[in-house]
Amino acid sequence: MCGRTRCTLNTDQIARACGLTVNAASIRTHEIDRYRPSYNVSPGAYLPVVFVERATGEAEESPAIRCMKWGLVPSFTKKTEKPDHYKMFNARSESIKEKASFRRLVPTNRCLVAVEGFYEWKKDGSKKQPYYIHFKDNRPLVFAALYDAWKNSEGDILYTVTILTSSSSSALQWLHDRMPVILRNEGSVYVWLNKAISEVETILRPYEDADLVWYPVTTAVGKPSFDGPECIKEIQLRSADRNPISKFFAKKTDDKDQMEVKPGKSLKESPKKEIFDIAAELSMSSEESPPGDHFDGLKEDPEFNTHANAHESDRFSLFKNPSVELEICGTKRGSGDVAPDSGLTSEVSKPKKKALPVKNAGDKQASLLSYFEKA
Repeated sequence: MCGRTRCTLNTDQIARACGLTVNAASIRTHEIDRYRPSYNVSPGAYLPVVFVERATGEAEESPAIRCMKWGLVPSFTKKTEKPDHYKMFNARSESIKEKASFRRLVPTNRCLVAVEGFYEWKKDGSKKQPYYIHFKDNRPLVFAALYDAWKNSEGDILYTVTILTSSSSSALQWLHDRMPVILRNEGSVYVWLNKAISEVETILRPYEDADLVWYPVTTAVGKPSFDGPECIKEIQLRSADRNPISKFFAKKTDDKDQMEVKPGKSLKESPKKEIFDIAAELSMSSEESPPGDHFDGLKEDPEFNTHANAHESDRFSLFKNPSVELEICGTKRGSGDVAPDSGLTSEVSKPKKKALPVKNAGDKQASLLSYFEKA
């Protein structure tokens, strides 16, 4: 496929690129004033096109250059229809003898398009990266093309052109499955312009020579309005190791490695392991520590019984004393008495409640009325 090119050549350079041996000044030109050299030519723009014509009063045909719009509009298109130059800016070389829009043009309307290079986009998911493709020595590329003439409702004749494509070369298959038909030399140019159809098929093949090179350019080329030398300036693509996604996964791997406790390192380097080991140690001390141990003193503290027993110590004690498991699950935390048939022994300590002061019968509580009596 070829949907964007660079063409800043003048008529002399175009004539030489197409192998025209005659003096460029003697070549006839048509509507060349419509040509606007550009680093970013898209369908719908004018391009200089080399073709063969027979001038009035002349017996033989001779080459000429006419400015034509890129994007074929077949001559049988309705006069009132608005031309769509993006519909046929390329023609598959394998089917030009089959499709009605092209097969009638092959015998008489073959032409050449000379450019300095073309752009192709590499798809990467939802993103597309453009590449600029050109000859290593920067000589112009010459494409095989077909042209046609269409007359609109006002009687104006519009000349349009389409560039032929073939399957991609082995070197460019990674980029795209199609590429323009590049004519290799003056012999190929002569065959395309003058020879019979049977001989033409031999030159409509991928360009496999090693002098075709490419490099990435800015994505701004995708905008037809973007023009100038910046279009063909090579850019540096981010390598795989600079990809933010790869950094994300690499960081996760590092974090996972840090969680593992290696021999010879303290538990402080592994917070999770430290928490569970301390909890297990506390659970063991509830059964094995002798009276007067520091853990017994903690059990007398109501705040400790409310919070600590409800979390780590009770959870681990269940594994040590299965007989307590069912009763704990069926009893509300912080409840007063234990049911008589619970089967709990004195080994399970209950949180002690603080004794409340007992009031004497003679103590009277001040009432709201007593305040009014005093007043």
